[in-house]
Amino acid sequence: MPNQADSASVQLGSLGIRFIVDALDSNDTHTVIEVTVPPGSQMPVPHSHDAFEETFLGMHGIVSVTIDGREYSLGRGDAVCVKRGQVHGFRNDTEDTVRFVGIAAPGIFGRPYFEEVAAAFASFGDGPPDRAMLGQIMHRHGLTPAPPTG
Repeated sequence: MPNQADSASVQLGSLGIRFIVDALDSNDTHTVIEVTVPPGSQMPVPHSHDAFEETFLGMHGIVSVTIDGREYSLGRGDAVCVKRGQVHGFRNDTEDTVRFVGIAAPGIFGRPYFEEVAAAFASFGDGPPDRAMLGQIMHRHGLTPAPPTG
């Protein structure tokens, strides 16, 4: 039986999110996504979550992942687990497009969150979406935005 997830991606600004296994496919045990990060792009809002762990697995290129202020460089086959409550984000500091897999367990985080964030990005045209609006969406899906830095 095919998965509920399909190859259609959701675009969040410059980031592409492809759903490999949605929570519905796994009886909510996990969600698996592939993230495409063009050069110079990053996670829009670093955050934490209290209800699930998230593992990043490098697939192509080098992605920089920051977890509670500690920097990790993930290449193909490298992985790091973000534990509940840890503030994290990622960015691509290279000249190449980067791809990595994100695995959330349990799978209470998935397509509905990304679709809502994508709609917020689309509503602001070329500019970034309102941080307060993103924060409201994040809270509804179990994420806590990190306070702005600097």
